[in-house]
Amino acid sequence: SLTGSPVTLKILQNWVPRVSHYFDKEHYTYVGHQIVIQESIEHFGAVVWPGALALSQYLESNQEQFNLKDKKVLEIGAGTGLLSIVACILGAHVTATDLPEVLENLSYNISRNTQNLSMHKPEVRKLVWGEGLNEDFPVSTYHYDFILATDVVYHHGALDPLLATMVYFCKPGTVLLWANKFRFSTDYEFLEKVCNIFNTTILAEFPESNVKLLKATVRKN
Repeated sequence: SLTGSPVTLKILQNWVPRVSHYFDKEHYTYVGHQIVIQESIEHFGAVVWPGALALSQYLESNQEQFNLKDKKVLEIGAGTGLLSIVACILGAHVTATDLPEVLENLSYNISRNTQNLSMHKPEVRKLVWGEGLNEDFPVSTYHYDFILATDVVYHHGALDPLLATMVYFCKPGTVLLWANKFRFSTDYEFLEKVCNIFNTTILAEFPESNVKLLKATVRKN
């Protein structure tokens, strides 16, 4: 069951409108840094979705509650990389993952926006949900303090592998932060499965955008 009394928030207009020669670049400001994101129209993973804006904003505003400094952070379905970039600026060791066809744009955005920051160098890796987890991320080597996921649930056929991936990476002590725009009955069905597996708290709701932000942790036996 879902616990918590969520705060109601609005996604702030953190992006900076500007005349740009590139129609495909979006400018954002988080944690005092201007972030320039190159979007790509070819892939779902190459557009900034509202969940990423919501969680970026929440992490910026709640640094005492969720202190990412020197923490190991894994983003699944990182897309354009905005959230991973914000996590880097907040001082985390970030591994941003997505499908192979998204990695080039993801790597470009992350390296471009973090290269002058003197913190942990972020890593970009391929991760196909539910595939090769033991081989690519063996439990003996990889333990994450935070798993970040935004707008990973929509109409696609990989919801079971996505859930299996969340379960795989969520070890005792790991916090999963998941922000999603809720549109379809399948979104709520996925939420119900998450609630059945994890201790799940709703941290915030962004009603104008239909985004919910949830925190999940492994149940203690």
